[in-house]
Amino acid sequence: MFDELSEKLDAVFARLRGRGVLNEADIKEGLREVRRVLLEADVNFQLTREFLERVEQKAAGVAALRSVSPGQQLVKIVHDELATMLGERREGLRIGTVPPGVVLMVGLQGSGKTTTAAKLARKLKAEGRPTRLVAADVYRPAAIDQLETLGKQIDVPVYVDRESKDVVKIAKRGIEDAHRARDRVVIVDTAGRLQIDDEMMNELRRLKEAVKPDEILFVADGMTGQDAVKIAKGFDDALGITGVVLTKMDGDARGGAALSIYGVTKKPIKYIGVGEKVDALEEFHPERMAGRILQMGDIVTLVEKAQESFDTEESKKLEKKVRREGLDLEDFLSSMRQMQKLGPLEGVLKMLPGVNAKMLKQANMDPKRMKHVEAIVLSMTVEERKNPHVLNGSRRARIAKGCGRPVSDVNRLLEQFREMQKMMKKMGKGGRMGFPGMPGMTPPRMGR
Repeated sequence: MFDELSEKLDAVFARLRGRGVLNEADIKEGLREVRRVLLEADVNFQLTREFLERVEQKAAGVAALRSVSPGQQLVKIVHDELATMLGERREGLRIGTVPPGVVLMVGLQGSGKTTTAAKLARKLKAEGRPTRLVAADVYRPAAIDQLETLGKQIDVPVYVDRESKDVVKIAKRGIEDAHRARDRVVIVDTAGRLQIDDEMMNELRRLKEAVKPDEILFVADGMTGQDAVKIAKGFDDALGITGVVLTKMDGDARGGAALSIYGVTKKPIKYIGVGEKVDALEEFHPERMAGRILQMGDIVTLVEKAQESFDTEESKKLEKKVRREGLDLEDFLSSMRQMQKLGPLEGVLKMLPGVNAKMLKQANMDPKRMKHVEAIVLSMTVEERKNPHVLNGSRRARIAKGCGRPVSDVNRLLEQFREMQKMMKKMGKGGRMGFPGMPGMTPPRMGR
């Protein structure tokens, strides 16, 4: 997500920071480069021009600064204006006080509406808001089956009527079911349609009039760039959307849609899809996203993901045990499984300040290596995990054979584990320890 854009912007600002002292000509040259990078990222031309005018206006006088690095100050101005372009502040779902609140999911076919509806239902349920899905896509073959399957996967009820083709009637009955069950939210999954298809758009207008939704979320494929922005504008003009969900953002290295859609529609991006799994839906925070684009990290989101993913009681028990008895491979396996709940390690590292795309390329983070590490540990007996010092040559050979990896991999893991034990002892003296690192990976160097 935003890798290409981040890398190019980082290169521009690295040159400016490296000069130490800036003059007005340096700043103008830098902003010309920023303009080129944004246009290459498929950001709307008019928005790019307005963005640079605001930055240039705020940057007047930056070259004369002595107390703060002019380069860093310019980055701060660009960060603030990027956040403004992305929507200024976080906008959550606006659900009325009288349940059930209704959310309509609309957009083109293939944009990911059905999967996004399930992801959102899972998220709302986890927040303590009982949610029901309504299968109102009566046109796409297997759409109902797909929603039912996802509903079972996330343990959320799905209202289905296979006999009727009346979308309004289906939605109304689903809402009545939700009311009887005292659900807080109903998410209606509608059929994909083009904004120029009058008949299909009229169906959505009738649906809107009948169920009076609290939210109409336009689901857009982030990888389609400016096309997504134009289509969002068309849906907004026809229907009056209240927010946007950008999907497939994990595959969009440029980010043109995310950087343009709010500026064109003035409708907030509420969520972004960052993967295919049902938990791969993130709340969209403009300020945090601007920080990620400029490689300032996003520690707040990382902490929130950790709080959501980690078992707090298990973490506390593990920490007490490690303080008392030291770290063994059983503890490592437990902590590694907790860490994996955060998602791909590359995504976690991107949220750390100072980690850029170049560093991540240098780091060896093949997800298969983590599976290999787990397989090695699982091939050990409980005694061997608790007392790694008993692992002589014959035991290591048996473990290697059991997990299908060479003995050298087993040796490398044990060597890295010993280093980690030393590190944990030092950290234990300094206070809270947190989770151990990950053997099987070469970490990126943190210097620029």
